[in-house]
Amino acid sequence: QVQLVESGGGLVQAGGSLRLSCAASGHTFSSYRMGWFRQAPGKEREFVATISGRGDSTYYADSVKGRFTISRDNAKNMVYLQMNGLKPGDTAPYYCAAARVLTYSAVRYDYWGQGTQVTVSS
Repeated sequence: QVQLVESGGGLVQAGGSLRLSCAASGHTFSSYRMGWFRQAPGKEREFVATISGRGDSTYYADSVKGRFTISRDNAKNMVYLQMNGLKPGDTAPYYCAAARVLTYSAVRYDYWGQGTQVTVSS
């Protein structure tokens, strides 16, 4: 069982930056791939980024590539999402999730946090 708690969301102007954090419980954190997703109102949950268990491989949605960076600290059971160059279209609650396999599909993630709201004003 893995429990995930996100933090770091907030209100920021377009072009600004935010750093989201996700704290994970459990002794097997490094065995999970971690991902970030977002879900704007009226839309499906959207893949944002994922990172391998050891942190040596990352993948990003085209919409955030070059602006967002995912990282993890296995010693602290933490995963991060550094978001730069934020746009109003990035507005959504952001969710941290854990999966056993490399996947961009939300249905294949086993554990989810409660989400943290990111709002980007124009």
